[in-house]
Amino acid sequence: MDLSRVTVRPVIGPEESRFQQLMGEHHYLGALPKIGHTVWYVATVDAQWVGLLCFSAAALKCGARDRWIGWDYRHQFDRLNLIANNSRFLILPDYHHKNLASRVLSLCRRRLQSDWQARFGFPVLMLETFVDPSRFIGTVYHAANWIYVGDTLGYRRIQGGYSTTPQTPKRVFVQALQRNARTLLAHPLLDERYQTGAPRMMLSAQQMESLPAFFEQISDPRRRQGRRHPLRAVLALSAGAILCGARGYKAIADWAQALSPRARARFRCCYRNGSYFVPSESILRDVLIRVDPAELDAALQCWNAQYGAVDESLAIDGKTMCNAIDNDGRQTHIISAIGHHSKQCYTQKKSVRCP
Repeated sequence: MDLSRVTVRPVIGPEESRFQQLMGEHHYLGALPKIGHTVWYVATVDAQWVGLLCFSAAALKCGARDRWIGWDYRHQFDRLNLIANNSRFLILPDYHHKNLASRVLSLCRRRLQSDWQARFGFPVLMLETFVDPSRFIGTVYHAANWIYVGDTLGYRRIQGGYSTTPQTPKRVFVQALQRNARTLLAHPLLDERYQTGAPRMMLSAQQMESLPAFFEQISDPRRRQGRRHPLRAVLALSAGAILCGARGYKAIADWAQALSPRARARFRCCYRNGSYFVPSESILRDVLIRVDPAELDAALQCWNAQYGAVDESLAIDGKTMCNAIDNDGRQTHIISAIGHHSKQCYTQKKSVRCP
């Protein structure tokens, strides 16, 4: 086969059913639904399909990859969108020719950044993939200059969390799409060109479990009758959602609804009939607008004092509070000290200015 005639392009709408059918018939893992950030590619030779590739969102957890990048756990969740996972790669049965697979990977690498930017509005800096050593050893990725960085632990993602027993560990390969990709991903401050949305962080299991305890002493503004959700759980969920990037009551409620049963248990959510329940948007709103702000601020400051000490530098910034007028008719301003690494607020100071 003349490899110079090989081309790679994204799959268009009318071709998606054929793509899924071929992937389901010939790939040992079967077809993969298009969920979230996903791009499908087809490799052709003189209009004949010879290979199929799928690039999708990066794995949430991968120790070998994370150690190779060198980024901190606090940065990982906010930067995973800058990595794409080669979740499927298939050379069709009639086209197993020497060097074809590495040629296809090389052509994908050249155009993926521009395709990703055009489709999703943000760039991708690195690629990753997982190879099952019981079937393959990753020769094609070595040939395409991907780097083997280690093995997974063998746990896999399942509904409600991760499997409790390890299975076959996978070999992890990565490829940087630009020379400074590792530096950009691991730097304490992410370059503005690669920032998407509001600052976010990922809460560890220990942090989830600790949050409710800090709200134990806050007075519950609700009547005793009809309380279904403990106040500590409502406030812990709200704080956790905001730390992870949620803004507004609906976003907080959506974040809470998406939690796995294990995460809900860590937040001390209401447990009935064998299931954990999270508060609705209306309950969250009712509690947050009625709880004593001074008590809530003191509890959050205590949590920050314990978990925010990892920041090496702080940013000082001020905001004017919309429609916040005190009894003397003066506009309220808030000055905050924010940690560069954790994005957590260490302290706030109120100031006023005459209108």
